[in-house]
Amino acid sequence: MKAKYLLAAIATLLLISGAASAQDNQVNWNSLTDAQQQVLGPVAENWDTLPIERRARLAEGAKRWSRMDAEDRTASRERFRTWQRLSDNERDAIRDRYNQFQRMTPGEKERIRNNFRRFSDMPADRRQQLRERYRNMTPDQRQRSGIACDSASTTGQERAIDRRAKLCKDP
Repeated sequence: MKAKYLLAAIATLLLISGAASAQDNQVNWNSLTDAQQQVLGPVAENWDTLPIERRARLAEGAKRWSRMDAEDRTASRERFRTWQRLSDNERDAIRDRYNQFQRMTPGEKERIRNNFRRFSDMPADRRQQLRERYRNMTPDQRQRSGIACDSASTTGQERAIDRRAKLCKDP
């Protein structure tokens, strides 16, 4: 059971932080540290059959896991449980938004991060108020205001990005 949690946490790290690129051409089981092997024990039997890129991502995830304290590991497990409870459509939507974010310029990404921080720092009642206001808008109103979360507008895109960071996060 403990091994499942460890593997789940590693997968969470990979999903949330994005895929790490393969640094070596080869990631052999024997090249892993003892700590990495311990974390990756549940996949040891199949290690050689995994694609090289996946082995590299898992090895990097195991390295990060080994450096985490108990609090970070607990938080990681909870994020993975949350991910598992999502429907396939919800996961696909998250992946789409992630890919859209990855295609943005560094300036756009920074603006979104700053707005997300501002939103997160707001009092909970103000965040809820903004979410309710967004939910009560018609799709047309969302589009006109530039905060339609499901697609990027080609006009006023930067303004829309700033507003999305404030309003598109569900509670």
